[in-house]
Parts: sequence; structure tokens; C-alpha cells
Amino acid sequence: MPLCFIEPREAIRVVAESVGREARRQLLGELVRAWVDEIPDDELEVHYAKAVEDLDDDDLSMLAAWHASLEIATPIANKEFLMRAFNQLGKHRREALRIAAGFRGDDVFDSGASEEQALDAVLPWLSNERTIELAAEAVELYCWDRLGSDN
Repeated sequence: MPLCFIEPREAIRVVAESVGREARRQLLGELVRAWVDEIPDDELEVHYAKAVEDLDDDDLSMLAAWHASLEIATPIANKEFLMRAFNQLGKHRREALRIAAGFRGDDVFDSGASEEQALDAVLPWLSNERTIELAAEAVELYCWDRLGSDN
């Protein structure tokens, strides 16, 4: 029988506070991906709009280039095109949101915003099952970080 002394959400927080910058960035990336996976289909567009709204020109260009790889339409690196094209993405809508949210998360991380803010924004949306999976990944990331990564 396994012993558990801490809730999975708190374990993720503890790991985030205990690892180096690169490991924190990876952990937050995993959290964003998990959050996107948990969003109901009918709410994807709302979250995509929020993520796209905050992107700078470079991120918009990269997101448009990703759209080009799907050959849905001739991409234009602006918010209006990306929003119009979102519903045409079909099964790729969730991936588009992951990319946009990932760009936004990187910008927030680089600006020095606290991981605590990101955790507060994402963790409440995750199911218990997904949180347990992420806690296990966080522990693996902690071991990777402590055993000698280039952090």
C-alpha cells in the first residue's frame, strides 16, 4: 500500500518551487498541455481567442506558419485570420490552442511572472486523475533536475 503525505496539486507546487528554471519551464508546459486536454470542446474557441489576443507579432507568425503546414488556407499572421481559421482546423483545434497557450506561457515565464500565478490559473481546471499523472511527471522532472541536468 503506497503512502501519500501530500495532495497531488500541492506536490506539483512543491516541485515547481524546488527545481531549476528549465525544469520549471518544462513542468509549466506540461501543465498547459494538460489544461488544454481538459477543456470541453465547446469552450475551445473562447480560450483560443484569449490566447491569440495576447500574442505578439512573432508568435502570430509562428502560429500562422503552423496553420500553413495543415494547408487549410493561405495563412496571414494576424489575429483575425487565426480566429476565422480556428473552426476549419477540425481535429487540430486543440493542438492550435496548445501552441497559442504555449507561446503565451513562454512570454509570461520570460517576463518573470511567478509560476504561482500560472499554477493558480491552471491547476483548478484539471481533473483529479490528470493531476495525479502530472504529479508523477513532476517527481520524475524533479529527479532529472537534481541528478544533473544543464540547469
